Amino acid sequence: MAVSALETQAKPRVVLCARGLRRDFGGFTAVKNVDLDVHDASVHALIGPNGAGKTTVFNLLTKFLQPTSGTITLMGTDITRTPPDRVARMGLVRSFQISAVFPHLTVLDNVRVALQRPNNLSTQFWRPLSALDSLNERAEQLLASVGLAKERDHIAADLSYGRKRVLEIATTLALDPKVLLLDEPMAGMGQEDVSVVSAIIRDVARDRAVLMVEHNLSVVANICQHVTVLQRGEILAEGDYATVSQDERVRQAYMGTEEHH
Repeated sequence: MAVSALETQAKPRVVLCARGLRRDFGGFTAVKNVDLDVHDASVHALIGPNGAGKTTVFNLLTKFLQPTSGTITLMGTDITRTPPDRVARMGLVRSFQISAVFPHLTVLDNVRVALQRPNNLSTQFWRPLSALDSLNERAEQLLASVGLAKERDHIAADLSYGRKRVLEIATTLALDPKVLLLDEPMAGMGQEDVSVVSAIIRDVARDRAVLMVEHNLSVVANICQHVTVLQRGEILAEGDYATVSQDERVRQAYMGTEEHH
């Protein structure tokens, strides 16, 4: 049966794809035969009990670790053997890998420094901060988009924990990633900050893919279109949250290991 143009349009394209991903450490297989399709303009969660291999998968995708076998493609280009800095420049960016906040700079200056990379100013480190004035408009836009406009002149070290994490997301967005990887963005946050960051992630995913490792299952239920459940390095289940949360194997894997919010 012919697929209508409307149906073809409705399915977002796959921007990050892994096939047969495996990683061995000595005699231990941390990740085994993982297939992953991350779609544009969507939020995809990687969940599972502690020790399931989620961080290893993240490290493989961002090339901090080399897979023992399998392939990874980013927007159709094979990046299986590509070094991490080049992968980041191609648009696959992991929050907190580059965006460590400078505690003694203001919120605005943190974002301006991050904007140097895509604007080719990063090699001109000897220039005064005033040389970054050309980046002010974009920096202000980024701060407004994550709700930090009022704190623009605050010293980063003075921000609450939750607001620091929001600033880290803003500095990551300064790199204009095509695929944004977030490693437990809600960890250690109070409910108010969780709500704020959830809204930011939902907004960010309107025009890019977001892949996140997250323990807070209510967040996953609220903002993720697709969920992949890992257990002992293998995919246990995948689909939308309603589907995976009804899976008996998923329920058993989580019994006593995770809070059900």
